[in-house]
Amino acid sequence: MYDMDWKVSGLTLEQKIGQMFICGFDALTPNDHAKKLIQDYHVGGIVYFRRNVQKLSQLSELSSSLQDLAASSGEPPLIVAIDQEGGMVARIDHEGISRIPGNMALGATGSQEYTYQVGKIGAKELRALGINMNFAPCLDVNNNPLNPVIGVRSFGEDPQAVAVHGVAAIKGYQEEGVSATAKHFPGHGDTSVDSHLGLASVPHERARLDQVELYPFKKAIEDEVDAIMTAHVSFPAIEPDDGIPATLSHAVLTGLLREEMRFQGLIITDCLEMHAIAKEFGIPEGAIRSIEAGADCVLVSHTLKDQEAAIRAVADAVRSGRISEDRIDASVERILTLKARNAHTVRNLPAVDLASLSQEAKGLLSEIAGKGITLVRDHDQLPLNQDESVLVYWPELLRATQVDEAWSRSFTLGDALNGRSGRIEEIRIGTDLSDEEVDAAVQEAGRFKQVVVATYTSESRLPEGQRKLVEKLLQLDGVKLIVASTRNPYDLNDLPNIPTYLCCYENTPYYMDALAGVLYGEVKPEGRLPVSLSDKHLSGSKA
Repeated sequence: MYDMDWKVSGLTLEQKIGQMFICGFDALTPNDHAKKLIQDYHVGGIVYFRRNVQKLSQLSELSSSLQDLAASSGEPPLIVAIDQEGGMVARIDHEGISRIPGNMALGATGSQEYTYQVGKIGAKELRALGINMNFAPCLDVNNNPLNPVIGVRSFGEDPQAVAVHGVAAIKGYQEEGVSATAKHFPGHGDTSVDSHLGLASVPHERARLDQVELYPFKKAIEDEVDAIMTAHVSFPAIEPDDGIPATLSHAVLTGLLREEMRFQGLIITDCLEMHAIAKEFGIPEGAIRSIEAGADCVLVSHTLKDQEAAIRAVADAVRSGRISEDRIDASVERILTLKARNAHTVRNLPAVDLASLSQEAKGLLSEIAGKGITLVRDHDQLPLNQDESVLVYWPELLRATQVDEAWSRSFTLGDALNGRSGRIEEIRIGTDLSDEEVDAAVQEAGRFKQVVVATYTSESRLPEGQRKLVEKLLQLDGVKLIVASTRNPYDLNDLPNIPTYLCCYENTPYYMDALAGVLYGEVKPEGRLPVSLSDKHLSGSKA
């Protein structure tokens, strides 16, 4: 399956264009959609989402089946990619996979060694599942508290820290035979628009971009990252044409990234079905313009109709002379080179037993969680009294966002606390509540002297219902109230009067177990803020 003797000269034009596309499909086995992509359109890569995963053995078999399909069709081996960033962006969270922490949780530890080890764990597991490219790490510098799409996907607001952790993650992935993809170039951190929904802009001057947004990518390029993913964000200081996103900008992708920054790896677009491209330019035109700009791989993640239209549009553009075949050949040469190198690397790496690896990683991942929990403020309310009952409010994300998938977790903060005390009562709430639901939830608190509210913000501001719940709980006499943000650390800005506040950066089991340990005084919260919450709570600080 991994033998590589492919040359650009041995491919037809249709095969070469197909190699430049990474596409997805909705099935657990190679369905007609997948077969058409590989057999008829010669696509060079497949991207997985949660819809492709039922269990780990099934996913491994899917990867093998897709590679077999490509081989039997006379095609080069596939890039098999996924967004397995860790933390809240994990397409695979099934039994037997390590729930590795996300970037901001790692940033809070201040340890690049932890980030490196987490990258190695993630890569070994992905490789065992037949996945050879991860669309990670995010190198966006999250210096905008209202950013609706990056947030905890960033290592923090300090460009140097983001670069150090980013390089560590890249090394961890690539040493284990999985290509890392630094994203979202030139930087999606200082935006207040989600590019899934519209076109964002970063209006800063070039000198500021060099110091902040571009710095982590510069370090990743020096460390020979295999791939960089583009942002559907406009940068007027680089691209003078108003409203042209980086993905479609020759000045950004070729002038800046390829020529000035001397990046030699693959340039991959973010998904062209996102509204910043699909609604503003159309997917077929977006595919053509991204290749004209300098992209090597075009990502169209979901819809066969859009995938077909984009591939055909690029072929027509080559035949009409709008895109030269030399331009296509340059990208395909880079794609085949990476495939050959990864195939060679994988042949020289030991086989991985997923069950054993996941078991071995547990101790380290528990340790990292304890080192990352950040105590921002405490007015002598910690630790909780184990002899007193505790009421926990646990928010569940039940409606998918463009980043987080809808879920109802089987392991909650209440479960983690129950392992330490039998006097726990938990109320599960939605991430937003009506006024009636808030009043009903507050009524339950009257029987308790200790109340813990876990907040969850998937976008830019704490949902109003959660804010009202905390504000009403603050009005109760004789109640010790502790708030722990389980995603967005900026929740404190909407709850300025709370006496005790902790940041967890994610609500995964390791972090909820560590939080429970902190609440009962068993674990010392050693994390430091990777982002500034206010003038009183700056990046690098803790209580």
